[in-house]
Amino acid sequence: MTPPNIVYLHSHDTGRWLQPYGYAVATPNLQRLAEEGVLFRRAFCAAPTCSPSRAALLTGQCAHASGMIGLAHRGFRLRDEQQHLAYFLRDAGYTTVLCGMQHVTRDPHDTGYAHVLEIANRSAAVVAPAAADFLRSRPAAPFFLDVGFEETHRDFPSGGDSRYVQPPRPLPDAPEIRQDTADFIRSAHNLDLGIGQVLAALEESGLADNTLVIYTTDHGPAFPGMKCTLTDHGIGVALILRGPGGFSGGQVCDALVSHLDIYPTLCDLLSLERPVWLEGHSILPLVRDNTHAIREAVFAEVTYHAAYEPQRAIRTDRYKYIRRYGERRLPVLPNCDDSPSKDYWLRHGWADRPIPEERLFDLVFDPNESGNLVAEPAYAEVLADLRARLTGWMEATDDPLRHGPVPAPSGVQVNDPAGRSPREPAILVQ
Repeated sequence: MTPPNIVYLHSHDTGRWLQPYGYAVATPNLQRLAEEGVLFRRAFCAAPTCSPSRAALLTGQCAHASGMIGLAHRGFRLRDEQQHLAYFLRDAGYTTVLCGMQHVTRDPHDTGYAHVLEIANRSAAVVAPAAADFLRSRPAAPFFLDVGFEETHRDFPSGGDSRYVQPPRPLPDAPEIRQDTADFIRSAHNLDLGIGQVLAALEESGLADNTLVIYTTDHGPAFPGMKCTLTDHGIGVALILRGPGGFSGGQVCDALVSHLDIYPTLCDLLSLERPVWLEGHSILPLVRDNTHAIREAVFAEVTYHAAYEPQRAIRTDRYKYIRRYGERRLPVLPNCDDSPSKDYWLRHGWADRPIPEERLFDLVFDPNESGNLVAEPAYAEVLADLRARLTGWMEATDDPLRHGPVPAPSGVQVNDPAGRSPREPAILVQ
């Protein structure tokens, strides 16, 4: 039997703000995908910034282990491009194809794609038809089709109806934030239309039954307090799989899973030997064996986004511990995309609100992660345990942050952490 095809659908800055996760963001095609597949309620990225997150998923290792500690378009690179999933699948006999966004390297041919479909831009209106045409072209099986959408990255299309929307949880219910949210919803609608075109082409071409569809996003939406933060608002991601291997039936899984678990899952599904560098766990036992957990914790990190902002986190079923490094205790504003919501926070003094070096949250009683428990005696044992486990993970993965500040490599562009916008002139590291 021919190994299953793989269609990897991914969006930009979406988090879980979608209909299948209970939000008032109509995405009927993703809803149908969830109802036919398996939805993971507690999936997390390994880094809530664009290139580090994608690199972690596609190499199966945390961002600092892959070398991708910043943004590819600013000059950061993988330590070993041969570790990319596209190379691995190509060596296993897959035709590897990219359509749209990838954001892991400046030249996608460097990461194992045999074919890169030529398109005018990376919007869903352009990417989806090109991917659909590929699926209808009777491609040689098995294939790995990577379909990357620009949506829901800023800037959002304007004109959304703001009368009946609720802003994301970290933000207040103010008119300009409602409008910003409504425009995000319009972008999510465009994303869903594109996903629907790709899924329809799979059906029309007769490929759906032997194709594993993976949908996810890189990290949380580009609102203040979400993208580039280590709360669940930043690291929480949508993850839906449909196809061979048990990913069917409208199942909902509450186990902790990480983007790092996708690569080993594919290895097990395809009966391929896992590369030695993989850090994750296969999620197949969650859908095949009635296993309730595959990991006790997930870890996440930020080193560089537009600017340097070193921080690390561990998240268990109940607790979250976040540690910031270095001397800066004020928000690193260039790491938040410019937006009406950001302007609102800035007008109300966000730039001068200090951020603690350590934060501890009890997610049972504080799912919004707003009450820091570091100084609470009742949580001293929990704090000590999570500190030790985070340190152990950093040691096991040879995190360079253990040895002090992490310098940006020569040739990359970074912003001043004391600036206000990622659009300000960047500094070229010599």
